[in-house]
Order: sequence, then C-alpha cells, then structure tokens
Amino acid sequence: MDLMILERKSIIIMPLTVENLKQLLSHPEADRVECTRSTTDKDKFREAICSFSNDMAGHGLPGYLLVGVDEKDPLFRLQATDDLLKQFVGYRSDGAILPLPVMTVYTLPHPDGGGDVIVVEVTPHDLPPVRYKGRIHIRVGPRKDTASEAEERVLMERRSSNFPTFDATPCPEGELSRLDLDMFQHTYRPAAIDREVIEENHREVVEQLAALRFYNLRRSCPTNAGMLVFGDDPLDIFPGAKIQFVQFDGPDLSDEPLAEKLFTGNLLTQLRELEVFLSGRFSQKPVTAGALREKAVFDWHPDAVRELLMNAVLHRNYESTSPIRLYQFSDRIEIQNPGGLYGDASPENFPRVNAYRNPILAEVMKVLGYINHFGRGIARARRVCQENGSSEPGFELKTNHFLAILPKHPQR
Repeated sequence: MDLMILERKSIIIMPLTVENLKQLLSHPEADRVECTRSTTDKDKFREAICSFSNDMAGHGLPGYLLVGVDEKDPLFRLQATDDLLKQFVGYRSDGAILPLPVMTVYTLPHPDGGGDVIVVEVTPHDLPPVRYKGRIHIRVGPRKDTASEAEERVLMERRSSNFPTFDATPCPEGELSRLDLDMFQHTYRPAAIDREVIEENHREVVEQLAALRFYNLRRSCPTNAGMLVFGDDPLDIFPGAKIQFVQFDGPDLSDEPLAEKLFTGNLLTQLRELEVFLSGRFSQKPVTAGALREKAVFDWHPDAVRELLMNAVLHRNYESTSPIRLYQFSDRIEIQNPGGLYGDASPENFPRVNAYRNPILAEVMKVLGYINHFGRGIARARRVCQENGSSEPGFELKTNHFLAILPKHPQR
C-alpha cells in the first residue's frame, strides 16, 4: 500500500496517484492535507501553502491542498481549467508568500469519477519560517493557526541547520555592531511583519533579525544577507558588492568616459541611490510618427533599464569580487553581473525557468517594492521596449556572468 495513516498523520510515498488520493480523502483531518471546494478563497489557499511550507510537525514530507473536494457534499465535482491551474501556479511567485514556496500544481481525476481534483503539492521549505502577509502560518494535526514565539523559534532552529544558499550562510566576519539596526527596525521590519505581530512581540533584536534570516543564533553572528542588507560597509567582506556606472562618448570601451559613478554601501542604501539616479536620467524626446505627427519616445525606456538592473542586483554572485557594471554607450546600454544562470535555469529554458541564487535578498527586494512579481522582470523589460518602439533587449549567458544589452531607440 502506497499510503499509510499513522496517528492521524498521512505518510505518502510519491508520486501521488488516484489510489493515493482516494485513501488520502478518507482521512481529511490529517495534518498534511487540506480539502476545499472553493476556487476563489485566495487567503485560505495561501495560508495552507504557507503552513505546509513551514511543516511545523517536522514530517519532512509534502503537504497537499486538494481543490475540488467538499467533505460535506460528496457529490460535488470540479472541472479544472487552464485558467484555474494558472491561478494556483501563480501563488508560487506572486511574492505574497515569502520566501518563495517550493510547490507543484497538477490535476488528478476525482477518485469517485465525474470531475477533477487540483493538487497543490507543497514541499517543506529549507529556510523557514515562511510568512504570508507577515504572519507565520502553521498546521499541527487539525489545528491551523499562526505560530507562537516558541513555535517560531523551533522553525528558526530547524532552518539554522540548513545553509542551502550563500545569503543564508552565517558570516563569522560580521558583527551585530556593524548592522544598521535602526534601518532594520524602522524601515524593513514594519514592511515585512504584520503590525499586530510586532506589537505583541517583545523579543531581543538578535531574535528579530534571526526571524527574518539576517542573524544566525547558533553561530552568534549575522548571515551574509544580514551583512549585505544592513552592514555599515560590506565591501571589506564582499569586495564586489557595488555597482559601477560609466557613460562613454561612443560605442566602445576605448571611447572617452563622459560620466562615472560608483554605488556602494549596504544593499538598501544602493537601491535607494539607484532609484534617485535612474528617476531623472532618461527623458522622452519627440520623433516623427507620420507626415504631420510626432510622438515622444525614450532613448532607453527607464522601466526596462530598471527591471534589468534589479535583475542583476537580485541574481548576481556576491562571492565574486567583480561589481555589477552599468555601462551607457552611444548606441546601447549594457548591464553585466557576475554569476551566470543558477540552478535549474539554463540557456535552453531562459527566461521561462527562474532559480534564485539569493532567496533572502529576493524577499527583501519584494518586501520593499523594488520588484513587484518574481520571474517577470525580463518579460516586462521586453514589453516596455516594444511599447517604446525599441528593439528587444539581448542577452549573453555565460557560466561566470550575465549580460543584458538594451539597444538605443532606432530614431534616436
């Protein structure tokens, strides 16, 4: 038998089959299962995904949100559509659940026939606690709730034994005294955590930092993410953590530089300065649109520049000593970051498949509004270039760097 029920807890041997599903539905109160007939209760769906990601009971096995099942109405049937599947797939990367959940969505025939069940399979996260709307949702047995401080600490300690990414790794060279705690407590934390949770919480600052993956309690030091985001001067630890801008008077590196600027400091400082720098750099100019008409266009659309630059900040390899390079030539803009495609992403599936080298930094940028949706930056850059009448951006994908090239508007 592929499915076993032990102490009201379901132990499922993957993959989930129709027979597994039938047995699973006979024990709907198991702590790794949630059933619903609704297809519109987005809060409920996200809370379930968040709670399965946190795996409070420590099963180390997937949890299942089963859509199309009504325990009170066994005759209810759902017809799954492509739009419904896209809706549930979208919960992975819309940034409402942070860090991004690890999940798959698929359909199975209803075990009793006549309809479909949408299966949202959620793998326990390597970097708990996972939050939705700033709250840590958990499920232990039939109980669904937000985590207490003691339960949150359990999740934090579980995470501290896993360092799957560079930004989650402890930074022994860093010190608490080097972090801008005012920026953390008054700028970032209120944006990341629900206000009522903050008011009810009276923990020490190191525990507040640890809850958001900026401090490692076991090693008593900040994480790499903590030093990069809030460090007073991270360059002595991460010498490449800067952005170099140069404007050249021509199409080649050998041409005379017209302007130069170096963005340094912690990540939040760099992002603020970049925002100000880009906001006034590109303006619209008239071009001929017909015999008697003109239209306003950008040499380079600022939204395209911004999206590709945020992509570079997010995906770069911070272990490299090379900076991000923002070079403006007479005929193009080049944005180059150290570190090629990461994880499952490859030249063959780019940009359809995204993998995050720095998931904590991705969360920071989403929380503060520097990115609106995960995985859509390049698509948006392409769209605004098209709307501006510009050529689409080009990409050079190498093992050690990623280069984005934005051609100048053809009429400019």
